[in-house]
Amino acid sequence: MSALTGFRVVELAGSVAGEYCGKLLADFGAEVIKVESPGSGSPTRAMAPIVRDGPDGSALFAYLNTNKQSVVLDAAGVEHLHELIGTADAVIDDRTTSWAEQHPNVVFCSVTPFGQDAPTEFGNAKSINVFHASGWGYHTPSHPDPKLPPLQGPGRFLADYEAGLDAALCIASCLFGRMHTGRGEFIDISQQAVLVSRADCILGRFITGEVPAEGTRDDFDQQGPASFFACADGFVYLYMTSRAHWLGVKALMGEPQWLNEFDDDWLEFSVTPAKVATFQRGFAQWVRGLAKDTAADQAQRLGVPLVPVNGAADLHQSPQYRHRRFFRDVRHPVLGEASYPTVPYALSASPAEINSAAPTLGQHTDAVLRQSTTPHAAPVARAPQLKPSHTRRGGPLEGVRVVELTKVWAGPYAGKLLALLGAEVIKVETAAIPEEMRAYGGTDINHAPFFLSINPEILSVDLDIKSQEGMACLRELIARSDIVINNLRPGAMERQGLGYEQLTQIKSDIVAVSIKMWGNDGPLGHQTGYAPCFSALAGLASLVGYPGGPPLGASMRYGDSTVGAAAACAAVVALLHREQTGAGQFVDVSAVETLSSMIGDCLLEQSLTGKRLGPNGNIHPDLSPHGCYPCADGAWITIAVADDDQWQLLCGVLSPAALTDDPRYTTSSERHDNSDALDNDIARLTRNHDADDLAYRLRAVGVPASKSATAVDVIGDQHLWDRELYRFVSDHREGQRPILGPSWRMTRNPARISRGAPDLGEDTDYVVNQILGAGARVAGTPTTGGL
Repeated sequence: MSALTGFRVVELAGSVAGEYCGKLLADFGAEVIKVESPGSGSPTRAMAPIVRDGPDGSALFAYLNTNKQSVVLDAAGVEHLHELIGTADAVIDDRTTSWAEQHPNVVFCSVTPFGQDAPTEFGNAKSINVFHASGWGYHTPSHPDPKLPPLQGPGRFLADYEAGLDAALCIASCLFGRMHTGRGEFIDISQQAVLVSRADCILGRFITGEVPAEGTRDDFDQQGPASFFACADGFVYLYMTSRAHWLGVKALMGEPQWLNEFDDDWLEFSVTPAKVATFQRGFAQWVRGLAKDTAADQAQRLGVPLVPVNGAADLHQSPQYRHRRFFRDVRHPVLGEASYPTVPYALSASPAEINSAAPTLGQHTDAVLRQSTTPHAAPVARAPQLKPSHTRRGGPLEGVRVVELTKVWAGPYAGKLLALLGAEVIKVETAAIPEEMRAYGGTDINHAPFFLSINPEILSVDLDIKSQEGMACLRELIARSDIVINNLRPGAMERQGLGYEQLTQIKSDIVAVSIKMWGNDGPLGHQTGYAPCFSALAGLASLVGYPGGPPLGASMRYGDSTVGAAAACAAVVALLHREQTGAGQFVDVSAVETLSSMIGDCLLEQSLTGKRLGPNGNIHPDLSPHGCYPCADGAWITIAVADDDQWQLLCGVLSPAALTDDPRYTTSSERHDNSDALDNDIARLTRNHDADDLAYRLRAVGVPASKSATAVDVIGDQHLWDRELYRFVSDHREGQRPILGPSWRMTRNPARISRGAPDLGEDTDYVVNQILGAGARVAGTPTTGGL
């Protein structure tokens, strides 16, 4: 039985974000019925890469729509659609809809570029506009050349995939709530808010003023020599921040004399641009003659986070990906057989499968409509285990208890999302060895800006799990919980007697979520790294750069929070499976696979065409012009033109004579053929304009545009404040502090979010005396129920 077997989802969306949400649900077994228009069908059917002519020839559509059914309905089919929605558990849409009012027991989710409450001129925004409005674009790549434009990020649809992931998490969570209450929900997802929320660790410090935001393109960067280096057969990426990393690099390079000029603790206390440049020159010369896999293998054995920069072809040949079956062979009726990326997490009891290729247009119309009046039996909870909490917070996951054995960013971010959905999330810490993020940037362990940014609504219990008493309490807590999340190093949980098999002896139906760089097994499972390493390994970094140049990668801060979101989504999917079957399972999350899934269409394109994919600047095969252009005072603006009508509108705003009369730009194909000249001409016309004003005037006439937002712009964005992405929570010292909350808005039962991050051990008394209490079971006794 698949995890979401029995759930019916109607997909009205024709956007990449909406379809990716539906794909995540369909690949876990939900019945996803895609409603399309006659003739051309979903807009994604006409989007590049087009491998074959006709409505079934798009590799993008093929990737996004596995396991779905296609139903064609025209304007006269409103009654059929009404009946179909009436049988659904959830509906995915990408526009304003009134269906939710007519079906209060259905979970509705709207995924739009800036949310349902955004001004109408934002409605046709493209992915590049959203990516830059979120701040990520302005800071991509890291350590930029200020004369060159900011970039669109890896692939063409990063904003869409990120939003689709949050939408799937919210739908799965609301389906859990619906199983217990019978009530539906309306979820409003803003793609911009999703991407901004992914930067909570960075922006959380800026918004409080604890770290000044300069508004420069290096605001998201970290100090140190982390960079890409050319080697004999490609590129490697080196990440170094600590004394241990430095000692490993010295040993890796054979202790050359010139490295003695550096103190062993220079990465922590005395980084300067001159030192970074000196090291990078020397390391570049040393690594130039080595094969990338050889260099990485030698470095990893010494604990150095050096990794190869993989392209799409490397991933298809990767022994790690083959071992974990990340790619699945699928035969499409038009495109033929190819290797499709699947979900980035392995569920032990109900793994995701690709059972059918994307449907041809209208393939299932007759069969579905024949059944549209037949009642659909919604899945029910077999053995409800909702647990009381010391505070009523609401939210679809109220009654779910999570034990969090995590540190830094990815694991805590997963816990944060579950808490923002109403779960009671308990972080297990010890005063002897506090969570790492408590050590950075603050006056003490309870006032560290990084930690405070990532851990609102989290409870903290101080347990020394190296002691017999502390471990006994932890085991009792797990016995009374639903989910355990860890992102500790490979083998750490097993060494503490908390491997999955041991966890099932504590609670037989536990959902155990593990987050590792490569996952928990495979030939490369022992390796370690950080977020920019994940991007290099996953194929993202190789796509970001200027045409013909080296890989530059996305912002070095990108990745951790995305992995956390994927882990949270997988945890809820596994929880839904447990509610129906009574069976828990092991959820094995690979950080590298998670980021590969953010360029899934690119990976399928490479499999279908054999085309080598590399850095492409801001080029887009369907849109022209499409790029980031200079404005006054060092600002930048993103413009994305979809057709000739929008081109004429753009010309009317910028300068009719300069662009309209040029024969090189008359049609879309001609603009693509002359894209370099076109970008230069547009840059010449935009550079004296105020970016905000020009973006507003372009949107007002119907041209997708946005300023490339600085960190200052993002934290001052009134629309995000109005949506309550930014909100105030309790703070032990200042009374209140602003944080980044959820990217979603829920109409009927949102979780109450008012509590800031905890002091270490703040909730120990509640956990030990109220959750465990005098009547607690003897540690280690198996149970499937409990409080």
